[in-house]
Amino acid sequence: MALFNLSEMLASLARNERVIGIDPGRRTIGLALSDVRRVLATPYGSLKRGKLKDNAAEIAAIARKEGAGGLVVGLPLSMDGTVGPAAQAARDWAFALSDMIGLPAALWDERLSSVAVNRFLIEEADLTRAKRAEVVDRAAAAWMLQTALDTVR
Repeated sequence: MALFNLSEMLASLARNERVIGIDPGRRTIGLALSDVRRVLATPYGSLKRGKLKDNAAEIAAIARKEGAGGLVVGLPLSMDGTVGPAAQAARDWAFALSDMIGLPAALWDERLSSVAVNRFLIEEADLTRAKRAEVVDRAAAAWMLQTALDTVR
């Protein structure tokens, strides 16, 4: 499959198909899921980063179970908005993932999503470092997906 513009990808989905938000970190992949109207994103879970084939099978199973028809993958652009090595790696990973599981994917700028989520978890939720480590990846995926959904609306 190809990588799509977010608006085009969402427009191509069937009615009530959800979208999976993916924040591909070096060790952990954060996952979020939209509602069927694609208005609200919620944290879903996280996967241990492993071989692409294994992670793709896990994400495909989630997509089937939850009725997801598309992927929004975080793109870690440099602070000046350029595509650096991390963004290129994320782009390549998203393309390969989309191809392996047969779902369209769109990339979305996820700069500072983990920073914003950590700040929130410290200031508002008052979570310890250990508790934050458990939830930050999926919360960052939800933050990124919610931003994408809000922008398209």
